[in-house]
This record gives sequence, structure tokens and C-alpha cells, in this order.
Amino acid sequence: MGRIFEVRKATMFARWDKMAKQFTRIGKEIIIAVKAGGPDPSTNAALRRCFQNAKAVNMPKDRVEAAIKRSQGKDMENYEEILYEGYGPHGVAILVETATDNHVRTVANVKSIFNKGGGTLGNSGSVSFQFKKMGVFKLKPEGLNAEDMELELIDYGLEELGEGTGENGEDVLVVRCGFTDFGNMQKALEDKGLTPISAEVEWIPQNTVELNEEQAQDVLKLVDKIEQDEDVQKVFHNLA
Repeated sequence: MGRIFEVRKATMFARWDKMAKQFTRIGKEIIIAVKAGGPDPSTNAALRRCFQNAKAVNMPKDRVEAAIKRSQGKDMENYEEILYEGYGPHGVAILVETATDNHVRTVANVKSIFNKGGGTLGNSGSVSFQFKKMGVFKLKPEGLNAEDMELELIDYGLEELGEGTGENGEDVLVVRCGFTDFGNMQKALEDKGLTPISAEVEWIPQNTVELNEEQAQDVLKLVDKIEQDEDVQKVFHNLA
């Protein structure tokens, strides 16, 4: 087992702003999950994933409950999930996942941020072929035997298992599976009594771009600006 490859993260905006953004993102995910599968986490795997991720970022219980209530209210928000694709400075490929109740506003904002940051918003399919959509589970490594886990999880769609880094720089064990095996892997971990620190669907770059530090900062500044938009859920890129 080796160290799993992770792309460079943009961490430029303030900690409290980042925390608020995470709460908003997970709140939208809860609303989408409840709308698709109902409010009972025992029968809604997507909602269980949201609860795990809420716990990972210390999202207050009242915020979680408020999101569930909003999803069932008479004036329920109707979020549409849209993926935008483009290139940042120096040829770096960027994918932008959004959840929006106004796609006209969202595409205008995303396009403006790309243009101002030296990038270009592309058409559907122009960038995504350079990435692989995967389920990514992060586990606390204490008490786990990685070699045994690798053998046990291979039948549930395991593609990669290795060491990685959590949100706060702590060591984690990273489990990756194909997107279509996400549910199988989630259930396999639950059956083993393992609660992931986080369980996400991510776009993993198949090839990365090496840049010098100054060029890399150009890209990370653009990524940071995109991440701060209210309709943006996650941003993925292939900067090494």
C-alpha cells in the first residue's frame, strides 16, 4: 500500500468562511438526497452519506434538521445539479459541480469568474473525459489493517486503497471505488462497523499538469474564487 495521489487543494479563503461554505454545500446535498429518497436515513444511503459528511465538518445538528425540514416544506427549494467544464490558466482542466435554483445566474457567474481569472468556460464533455468519477471514502487508520481491507473490499468495487490526508492535514486511509459501486462500498463499510470520516463522489484526474509555484498560484486563485460562489458545490482540477 502506498500513498494515494491527491491533487493540490485551494485553501485561500478564511477558515470561518470555508466552514460556512461547507455547511451550505452539505445542506443542499441533504435537500437533494431527501427529495430523491425520503427523510429516513435507514432507507436512504445518500442521506446517510450527507450525515457522515456533516459530522466530519462539525455541522450543528440544528442546521442538519433545518435542511431536512426545508426539503419537506411547502416552499421546498428545487435544486438542479449541473456540471460545468473549463480550462484555467496554463491549460489546467477544471470541473465545477453546482446545485442551483437558477441556472441562468449560475452559468453567468461561473463564466465571469473563469474569464476574470484567465480561464475559459468550455462545452459539456470538453474536460470531463480527463477525469474519472469515483467514490472516495476516508477512514481513520487506527486499528485497521490495510492489506486485509484490500482483500475484503475488492469484491465491492475497490479500485484504490492508500494513505492520504484529511481536511486538517491528519493521516487518513483512502478507499476509492468506481462511481457505480459507491452504494456497494458504502454498505460494505457499514457492515464492517466502519463509519467514514467522509464519503464523497469526486472527479479524479487521470493525468496531471506540473506548473511552477507562480503559475500554480494563478490556478489556485481561480479555483478559490469559483469555490466561493454560492451555487458551487465542489471544484476539481488536474493541477499536480
